[in-house]
Amino acid sequence: MTVTRVTEIKSSSKTSFDDAIKLGIARVQKTIRNVRSAWIENQEIMLDNKGQISEYRVQMKVTFILEDPSGK
Repeated sequence: MTVTRVTEIKSSSKTSFDDAIKLGIARVQKTIRNVRSAWIENQEIMLDNKGQISEYRVQMKVTFILEDPSGK
């Protein structure tokens, strides 16, 4: 039997939403094993004092498979 877990992360980029997603996935894979999927729950932009986009942020849910402690 496979058991999965979902964790929520936020990631940001000065370049684009796509880059924020890629950076977030790359970072989560350094900490969590068996990552299988992710979905974007929310996107937001931060604006500088001139009204220009200064940062792209994504909130995503990442699904990963839990390892069996018995090693099966």
